Amino acid sequence: MSDPNGISERQFSFCEEARDLLSDLEAALLQLENDPEDQETIGSVFRAMHTIKGSGAMFGFDAVANFTHNIESVYELVRSGGLLVSPALISLTLRARDHILHLLEATVSGAALDQATGNGILRDLEKVVGVSHPEAASPVARGSASPAISGAENVYSIRFVPPSDVFLRGTNLLPLFAELGSLGDLTVTADTAALPSLGALEPDRCYLAFTMQLRSTGSVNDIRDVFLFVDEGDSLTITMLAGVTAQGGPASPAAPTGAATATAAAKPVTSSLRVSANKLDELINIVGELVTMQARLSRFAVDSGEIEISYIAEETERLTNLLRDNTMSIRMIPIEATFARYRRLVRDLAAELGKEIELITEGGETELDKSLIDQIADPLVHIIRNSVDHGIESPADRRRAGKPSCGRLVLSAAHTGSQVLIRITDDGRGIDPGRVRAKAIEKGLIDPHAELTEAEVFALIFRTGFSTAATVSSVSGRGVGMDVVKRNVEAMRGTIELASTPGRGTVITLQLPLTLAIIDGLLVRVSSQHFVFPVAQVLECMEMNVADVHGRRRGFIEVRDKLVPLIFLHEFFQLSAESVTRSHILVAHTSLGHFGFVVDEVIGDHKTVIKQLGPLYRKVEGLAGSTILSDGGIALILDSDRLAQSATNEAVASAA
Repeated sequence: MSDPNGISERQFSFCEEARDLLSDLEAALLQLENDPEDQETIGSVFRAMHTIKGSGAMFGFDAVANFTHNIESVYELVRSGGLLVSPALISLTLRARDHILHLLEATVSGAALDQATGNGILRDLEKVVGVSHPEAASPVARGSASPAISGAENVYSIRFVPPSDVFLRGTNLLPLFAELGSLGDLTVTADTAALPSLGALEPDRCYLAFTMQLRSTGSVNDIRDVFLFVDEGDSLTITMLAGVTAQGGPASPAAPTGAATATAAAKPVTSSLRVSANKLDELINIVGELVTMQARLSRFAVDSGEIEISYIAEETERLTNLLRDNTMSIRMIPIEATFARYRRLVRDLAAELGKEIELITEGGETELDKSLIDQIADPLVHIIRNSVDHGIESPADRRRAGKPSCGRLVLSAAHTGSQVLIRITDDGRGIDPGRVRAKAIEKGLIDPHAELTEAEVFALIFRTGFSTAATVSSVSGRGVGMDVVKRNVEAMRGTIELASTPGRGTVITLQLPLTLAIIDGLLVRVSSQHFVFPVAQVLECMEMNVADVHGRRRGFIEVRDKLVPLIFLHEFFQLSAESVTRSHILVAHTSLGHFGFVVDEVIGDHKTVIKQLGPLYRKVEGLAGSTILSDGGIALILDSDRLAQSATNEAVASAA
């Protein structure tokens, strides 16, 4: 089986694994930059390179394997103490990591490989290493052992039974054995006991098993890395025999040759499975349809009055809810990996701008729907770039202000009910609200005599084209970015707020839903049309006399000693008004404050499976999607932020 790009499942699996390894490699390199003598981190860097090289050769990614082998050879020198970690080496390795990712993506897509960049990196490595060139032999042709590392060698007995369809998956075992041989002295014996007669032999199937003995300074994990993509269940057994010193003598008299002192196969292994995001999306859609059908079943059970049907409906609802919650949990992933990718961004920007900045992350274990994780990445980049460029001062300016020369940028995440709060906090120069106001007046965004609160002034920063930067830099100051951030966050049914104190720093808070697929909604009726409000946005429901409400047409109501503006949904959507004596008002939180939404009836809670709007409705203000009701009807999901913004714009235009 292959994916649409024409690569096999195993090749696709390698690509996904390699991307994860490259992310881990970047994090390890940034950590190594802070502690250049950390042997454990050096080992992590080497193992990541080693695995990418070996697996790349096995699955036909020769350009990836050949280039990575050169970088791995450099870190063999580092591991053996022949080369010290320096800032220049870290920077070059980060460039190499980016080039490996390019080679990976280009091989998959069939695009041209950028050989010039790779050659340039290798030439720069020659200068750092101090030799004519890093070892450049092909990893497959490299049959000799790695440079000896001071310490004990071990003798391993390895039993490998390949899956019978290993050849059908496009796997070549010869590079695998060559890679294993690069770890030390290897002998291989083929077991032909399962080989059938010639007439029954299928040429595409593997009937052989292999018994190997390896003498190496490597660990059990190093051996397992070689078999990473062909190790299934109990197909690989590794037994460590007697250890020997680097000089060849026994490491311990108490360890007789042939006695098994450690068996890798006996270790408990946590099972995991990599699943395509498209398959998860399809599963969510199916669960969504099931939730809708379950709601119809529950309604039918209530109408029927049959006890047995009601019991079946209740059990179905319980199982459906369990399935929904477990399916949603599969898509929930920690935000830590997203936070980690910004360490490189902050490092490179700080170096470019001549600043010292420490990135601190908190709450990385906070889980968020993968679709939201993907969508929030770009807005966070915009915010971080602005914080690094405009927010945090240069070391000299910070010292003059009585601050440490190294600035602090904090990314934090936390759950709050059914929402996730993401905060980006810096201890920089902060934002002067007076300067923001003056710039807004200069650009004609507000009236010079307008009375605005500090929060309303800071909200101007998210207006299109607004920027207080005196000059345009390669980092920011072009008047684009923060308006895009706001639009992207609102598209995720989230909100964004900014608070700042001049001289002390700025805090930007993003509030996002946990998921975009299924939400808890409040079903309401306006005339003959049904709508759904996300429960997370609704603060309370009220009833008022129709005469009182309409007597203040588009006026205000007093809620807990505060005036709240009203939006009449039947007028907003041009629906006919009903002749009733009481109106229902939903008080909801929006990015512009609290608003009251006048409806004819509040029906109750509704588990809402969100469906995308068709082309006819996508440009209608105030709609976030649609859902199917238990009777098969359609309800539109409301976006209270867009409703409030549209109503405010209309009111301003009418007043003008």
